Amino acid sequence: MLHDTPLIATIVAGLGLAFVFGALAQRFRLPPLVGYLLAGVAAGPFTPGFVADQALATELAELGIILLMFGVGLHFSLNDLLSVRAIALPGAVVQIAVATLMGLGLAQAMGWSVGAGLVFGLALSVASTVVLLRAMQERRLMDTDRGKIAVGWLIVEDLAMVLALVLLPALASVLGGNGDAQTAGPLAARLGLGLTGTLLLTVAKVGLFIALMLVVGRRLIPWILHYVAHTGSRELFRLAVLAIALGVAFGATKLFDVSLALGAFFAGMMLTESPLSQRAAQESLPLRDAFAVLFFVSVGMLFDPMSVIREPWPLIATIFIITIGKSVAAFFIVLAFRHPVSTALTISASLAQIGEFSFILAEIGVVTNLLPKEGRDLILAGAILSIMLNPLIFAGVDWLIPRLDPRRASPKAAAAPAAREAIPVTSLTGHAILVGYGRVGNIVGSAMKEAGQPFLVIEDADAIVAGLKQKDIEAIMGNAVRADVLAAANPSAARYLVVAIPEAFEAGQIVQQARAANPQIRIIARAHSDAEVDHLTRLGADTVIMGEREIARAMIEDLQRQPQRRQVEPQDAPTVIALHGVPNAPADR
Repeated sequence: MLHDTPLIATIVAGLGLAFVFGALAQRFRLPPLVGYLLAGVAAGPFTPGFVADQALATELAELGIILLMFGVGLHFSLNDLLSVRAIALPGAVVQIAVATLMGLGLAQAMGWSVGAGLVFGLALSVASTVVLLRAMQERRLMDTDRGKIAVGWLIVEDLAMVLALVLLPALASVLGGNGDAQTAGPLAARLGLGLTGTLLLTVAKVGLFIALMLVVGRRLIPWILHYVAHTGSRELFRLAVLAIALGVAFGATKLFDVSLALGAFFAGMMLTESPLSQRAAQESLPLRDAFAVLFFVSVGMLFDPMSVIREPWPLIATIFIITIGKSVAAFFIVLAFRHPVSTALTISASLAQIGEFSFILAEIGVVTNLLPKEGRDLILAGAILSIMLNPLIFAGVDWLIPRLDPRRASPKAAAAPAAREAIPVTSLTGHAILVGYGRVGNIVGSAMKEAGQPFLVIEDADAIVAGLKQKDIEAIMGNAVRADVLAAANPSAARYLVVAIPEAFEAGQIVQQARAANPQIRIIARAHSDAEVDHLTRLGADTVIMGEREIARAMIEDLQRQPQRRQVEPQDAPTVIALHGVPNAPADR
């Protein structure tokens, strides 16, 4: 029956193979992304066995890009984008020009046409959003100057690629392909616009979309989510988040010829100023991760492994342009703007790979007969290998930064390389560690502050950490499951650990690590079922509180008081036992 259900077969095979190959990659200390790409190769038409529906896989992958870019927008405000425009705009433009010229030179050496060289060079010039963001988030650089410049740089690249995607079909016939007027866009075709008219129309449409989002979307999108939030329905809120992300992206593509990724990014960015943005990000996270995996699987399906054997030297040159050529150009561009060496190295490492826009450009190049199929294979091979090499490049950058940038050097950093920036260890002793500052953590933290109990918070939500620091509450940004994040909270000298997050799997790892670091620490955790209570208790928690059970006890105690019936006056307020949440608090964490 699989041939009758191509959508189900593609999803099942894509996710199943991605899990197997991703787990193997993790086992060999490679990024799971490498496993996802290899899963696509295994499910593709160039290897024996099951062949997934490539067209369906590509469409499913587009959903992942939309949700991913929506999440990026939620964490990157308009002010952040404007704050780095002075370097991101000229830097990205110059870097694209340099990489395109290098790609054009390689294409000419292989005997390709100028048009093929331009498409090839453009495809090598733009980095992958997925890879860059994961690298930034893994190293907790999203809120640093380096992270903001890298993301702003990438957004400028995406805008440039949007323009290239619109103009490329119109220029295909001029550059030696088989483009026609219809590919320039329905409106341009009807008006009979030439190249200059098409360019002006494209700029006008993108500008109109951005203006519409800044003027209307900035007010309408937060208002919609606030309205839905007040209904009290979690599933309706989740549906609203997905509808906004997908609807704005699709509408932007159909009405303004803006890419799906860019439309989703602006939808998320318009929501940033709303206090519900963090909750929106959490609600879209599971689908975002699943479809992002399918994106990489779909990319792997396009790759012919034999192309590596057939064309080794062109592939080596392609990898050189991606990982060395444009990275060196970006390094000197950042230095020219008087930024520190650490920033220049981080930007260089971030851009030393290619991704989604490269694949789209390659496909359009092949369809318009501008780019030979060998060029697409080189781009795909370059993407896979550069993504595999990117963690190694970042490791090298982490090793170089303390040696080349004295302002970031420290005795520990100079003695040994670090995969991430070192987190300073708190000076608190005899304190409490509060993991998670959502609705439950908020109440616990407020109580400890009133009681004068010294404590610090570990939280992975940017906005919450910023709010805590404004209240002079010590907070560590990151996931407490990571050993270095928990170690920064000094558990060996702490008296209490309060795990206020609802995820029992993550909570169990935190409890286990804390108990190993300090056998005397008192650990209090929360759970949602008896099985979770047993799990956390087995791993070392002293007390595990199940929210539903405590609510039931409070209700029973209130019933057992047997209060005398009375007439409730309109001005009287009912008694509320705030065991589960507080008004206007973050998501249930």
